[in-house]
Amino acid sequence: MTETSLAGLSGELTTFGHRLMARVYYADTDFSGVVYHARYLEFLERGRSDFLRLAGVHHTELAEGKHGEKLVWVVRRMEIDFKAPAKIDDVLTIDTRTESLSGARIFMAQQIRRGDEVLIEARVEAAIISESGRPRRFPKEWIDVFMPQG
Repeated sequence: MTETSLAGLSGELTTFGHRLMARVYYADTDFSGVVYHARYLEFLERGRSDFLRLAGVHHTELAEGKHGEKLVWVVRRMEIDFKAPAKIDDVLTIDTRTESLSGARIFMAQQIRRGDEVLIEARVEAAIISESGRPRRFPKEWIDVFMPQG
């Protein structure tokens, strides 16, 4: 399959950033039938990873040293507000947008909704580091990708 044919799996780029749809499965829930709190981290990660993928930034290429050395994404800080629970079979919308870029860091805002109801709001600070753990600046060509003008 080509990257284009997989775009549906990866959500879509939007004027604000990225949107991904995901269904809640039994494995995502706890004994009470609602989504276990740690699973929201996985939904948020999928949103960020698929945003990168559709924007042309691939984890495998970073690990292969396409930018002159091996690079790795790390989450430096995350703040999450749990507003309402998701339940089995819910269809969730995960929106991801870039708030700002600064050197090696990117600040993103994410939201998980069920229909119009906001379930989760998150702020994420991520960074790019070298294989040895040193911060690396974002390649210039990524600025337009991560800071859409829409």
